[in-house]
Amino acid sequence: MNRLIITLSIIALLASCNSTTKKTKNMQDKEKQTDNSVSPIDTTPRVTGIGGIFFYSDNPQDTKEWYTKNLGIEVNDWGSASFESRNMNNPDEINSLQWKPFKKGDEYFSPSKKDFMINYTVQNIEGLVNKLRKNGVTILDSIETYDYGKFVHILDSEGNKIELWEPQ
Repeated sequence: MNRLIITLSIIALLASCNSTTKKTKNMQDKEKQTDNSVSPIDTTPRVTGIGGIFFYSDNPQDTKEWYTKNLGIEVNDWGSASFESRNMNNPDEINSLQWKPFKKGDEYFSPSKKDFMINYTVQNIEGLVNKLRKNGVTILDSIETYDYGKFVHILDSEGNKIELWEPQ
């Protein structure tokens, strides 16, 4: 009887060691796959988020003051508010969404007749503009480069002006 118990104990111990060895090998294989697989940087020309919301106001200064007083939106030196967030896929990257009221009729929205304009953040703005040109999209200006990124304006199918921004 003692021999049977000892034999079963040895078999259980060997099975346990074999299982642990397999688990360790599987973990090492996964680590090697992770170490050896360098994911390429996605440069697909596309929108990656919203960079700003701009709208007409009869009195932009009063509107800014109302939003500051009632909703706590702090207006910066450029007359807009900046909402910051982190990129979920790259937590070190901080994104910024701009909010700004414009004087009703401001030419910045032209030729659109709408009371708003959305700024979309994009990647590979040059590639996106080429794609839009091929698709027959109206491109209103050429890509402009500033310290804080590249910009271009287009019209959507309903004549809404859209601002595309590729941050630095």
